[in-house]
Formats: sequence, structure tokens, C-alpha cells
Amino acid sequence: MPTITGQLVDLPAKKIYPATILIENGKIVRIEQAGLSAGSAEASSPLFILPGFIDAHVHIESSMLIPSEFARLAVVHGTVGTVSDPHEIANVCGMEGVGFMIENGNKTPFKFNFGAPSCVPATHFETAGARLPPTDVAALMDRPEIRYLSEMMNFPGVLNKDAEVMEKIAAAHERGKPVDGHAPGLRGLAAKQYIDAGISTDHECFTREEALDKLQYGMHIIIREGSAAKNFEALIELLHEYPDKIMFGSDDKHPDSLVSGHINQLCARAVQKGIDPFKVLQAACINPVLHYKLDIGLLRENDPADFILVRDLRDFQVAQTYINGELVAENGQSAIPSVAVQGINNFQCSRKNKEDFRAETSDLDTTVIPVIEALDGQLITNKLTHELPVENGEVSSDPDADILKIVVVNRYHDAPVAKAFIKNFGLKQGAIASSVAHDSHNIVAVGADDESLCRAVNRVIEEQGGISCVKPSSPEEGSETFEEQVLPLPVAGLMSADDGYKVAEAYMRIDAMAKSLGSPLAAPFMTLSFMSLLVIPHLKLSDKGLFDGDTFTLI
Repeated sequence: MPTITGQLVDLPAKKIYPATILIENGKIVRIEQAGLSAGSAEASSPLFILPGFIDAHVHIESSMLIPSEFARLAVVHGTVGTVSDPHEIANVCGMEGVGFMIENGNKTPFKFNFGAPSCVPATHFETAGARLPPTDVAALMDRPEIRYLSEMMNFPGVLNKDAEVMEKIAAAHERGKPVDGHAPGLRGLAAKQYIDAGISTDHECFTREEALDKLQYGMHIIIREGSAAKNFEALIELLHEYPDKIMFGSDDKHPDSLVSGHINQLCARAVQKGIDPFKVLQAACINPVLHYKLDIGLLRENDPADFILVRDLRDFQVAQTYINGELVAENGQSAIPSVAVQGINNFQCSRKNKEDFRAETSDLDTTVIPVIEALDGQLITNKLTHELPVENGEVSSDPDADILKIVVVNRYHDAPVAKAFIKNFGLKQGAIASSVAHDSHNIVAVGADDESLCRAVNRVIEEQGGISCVKPSSPEEGSETFEEQVLPLPVAGLMSADDGYKVAEAYMRIDAMAKSLGSPLAAPFMTLSFMSLLVIPHLKLSDKGLFDGDTFTLI
């Protein structure tokens, strides 16, 4: 019978003591405190044993990795399970996409817990690749692998009791499964009405006051710290007072960030801020299991043997990760093998011409136009206006003023390119493009000139999905040449099936190239992917045009 010894962190009792864990058939059959039996004589290991970490809200697709590769990287950091919303691939491939995520995830020992996407498409102001009506949502809710209804982004529909929205929520409640929320900025009685509809979590709070409003009405708050949206600093002090109502999630995490760390990093930062380690670990390990009723062990007899060994309770450096009693990672090395997959996709558009990216206007000398202001570390944007010069009836980017052209290209069929202007991407030249463009995942691109935009978009189209970067070089013999990089994402235009560490290396190279163009953003491609996310205020761009998130109208 396999045994593990160390300093057991008993979270319910808030005690730490030397113990030996006895494992049989993937379960903990007995926990022996040192001194209580001969079998515990070696329970003097300096390593601490605690339940594994859980990412309580994540879109696996945003890692650019298929689930089996995400798992290979995550277990190194002590993550044993996720609460995963597959609405990215659902917006592209519908039910088939959700099925792909479940089936690929089942090929690893990692504990993925998927939700049924509630908002596919997210709005009617964009073109998506699929639609999940209430009948499809109900069919998904009947599957045992589906543990909850994914984030209900249509909070106006909840407040107005939209029939289709309420039918989806009812499908979850009838099966005893929780409903995740998504209601950025919702406060007061509107927040209470949203919560009273049976919605139990929110990961979109970006101020302490907003989170307190929702906590006081009984909601659980997921502190999100991803590659683009970072709310840890604003919300973490709430853990002092609400340890049973807080969870940690990454939401969207790029592969380089996942290589660096995961929920373990949030635990370390929280402890460094003086928060009781028992409260921190309750948020990171216990609360998601209880809230979502997950089949993940909590270091109790008869539980699945899911736990980790860490070197201390300050930095949470992970020495070993066990899932169902199997050693899946040790000292920074993953023991989970890669698996072969048959990918799926939905990519129907053809290559574009430079003329497709012209922003035409009336024959004036200047024009005052609305401008999206991107904010580093946030999904929300601001609404600005800026005066741009007009030449030959065309408005162009103004890199000197950091006003660049942004475009969205419909990937599901050929259509006119939607154009607008954006501030804070900082590119002095060139362009970046991506088919990871929440939530419908058309192609979004930002650039300093139309030729670079066209080239960046066409590289994505050629690969049937991916991220690209184009940099003009010095003209040679009268013609300008371009340096180009692309990271192909052939699985739904969102993910690669390659080795996760190699994908992370490729991503770091193209990220560095984007920053070499002048972008000051911490994660330019992640920020870019949210510039078409209409359900987050205030100004965004879809394939159908510029969208005002406050009035919920195309402008």
C-alpha cells in the first residue's frame, strides 16, 4: 500500500501535524498522525501536504493549449483541477467543440470540470460560428462531465427575465448544478436581482466596493488574475473577512504565464500580504470543491488521493503533485504524457487585399472620431474622441499620437472588414493579428498601416487560425520587405495540439516581437483578444461595427 509522509495541513481543523497517508486504488484509505502507529515513524518529512490547487474559473482555450497539454503544465504548479468554461470553442464549433474539450480532457488524470456555455453567441451584434439554444444547454447539463452553467454574461437578459435566458438557468437549477455569473459593474438592487435569479458567483468585480455589494447579497467572488485582467490587488483584502466566499481563478492565461506559475503564485502573494495561510488555502483548495460539488479530494479518508507536497507555506514551491494517488509532477517536471488528437475547426474566409482595410470618410481635411482606449490589465475600455487627418477621403492611423487602426475580419464567411481606431497599443510600425478574439473569435488586428494589417491578417487566414506579427524592415532596391512571425492555432483557430512548453516558447518569441514594435502592454495579444468582447464596457469592435457597451448598440 503506497504511503506519503509529511507535515499534513489540516484545513478544517486549522492544524499542521506530521502524518502518513495510506493510498489504495486511488483513494486515501487512512491518515495516521505520527506517534499513533508504527507505520507513521517516518512522518517527519519537512514537506507540507495539502489539498491540490483548483482554478475556479478558466477558459482552457485561452492558454492556446488543448486540455491535455494545459494539464501537463498546470500540475507542475500543484493544480489538480479546474472549473472550465468552454464557451470559446463553443462559439466557434458549437456542441462539437464542447465535446472535443471533454473527450481530450478525459485522456489525462487531471480533473477538468466543464460548464455548459450559457451565451453562445454572446450577443446578436457579432457573427459567431455556432448557437447553443436552451435545448442544447439542457442536453449538456444532463452530461455528468458538465458540472455547472457557465458564466451568464447576458445580465440585462437576467434583469429583464428574458425567456431563453431564464430557461437556461432553470435547466441548471433543475439538475442541482450551480450557475456562474458575469456582471461587471453591477451594483445595488440590480446586483441583488441578478443574484436572486440563482446566480452564485462573479469573477468580473474590479473594485472592492462592487465585490462587497455582491458578497453581502450572498454571492461567491472569484478573484481573477490572468494574463490581461488582473483584479488581485483590488480584491485580495476581502479574504480576511470572507474566507468561505472567495475563490481564485485565472480566467484567461497565456501559455508563457502558465509555464511561470498558476494558483500557487496567488497563494504566495496573499500570504505575503499578511493573510492567514489557512484562509488562503481555503480559497485555493476547499471552496471550489464545495461550491461546485467536485470529485476532488480534500485530504480526508475515503477521498480521492488528490494532494500536493510543498516546501513551505510562504512561497508554495511545489515538490510533488498527486492525482488519484498517481504522481503526476515532481520538482518542476510533468509526468503527464502528450496525447495525439484529431483537431476541429471552423474557418471559411479568404485572403484579403490592402484596399479592404481602407477607412473611408467624406472629403474633409479632418474628422473627429470615436476611439477605443485600451487599458493594460483590464478588460474594460474607455470611450474617447480624437481628431484625425483625412487624405483623399481616407482616415489613417496616427502612430505619433498612438491612435492606430483596429479591424475585425469575419472568419466564418467573406464580408466587409470592420474598422475603427484605438489608443494605448503603442505600435510605431507594423501590426499584430489574432483569431483568438472573444467571444466570437473572428480575426482582430491592430496596426500602424494598412499593408502591415493586411499581411498580419492574411498570415492568420493562411494558418486557419493563429496569432501573427508583421514588422516592416528597411526598403531594399525600392521595395519594402517585412519580417513576419506566426503561431499557428489550428484547433478551432484557438489552440495548438503541440507540446505545451514549445507553444509557450513560440508565444514568447512573437510576444517579444510585438513589444519591439513599441507596445507597452504587458500582454499585447491577450489585450487584443478582448477588444472585440462586446459584453464588457465601454467601447469595442465586432465584425459588424463599433459597439457601445453602455447603450448596447452599434454606433
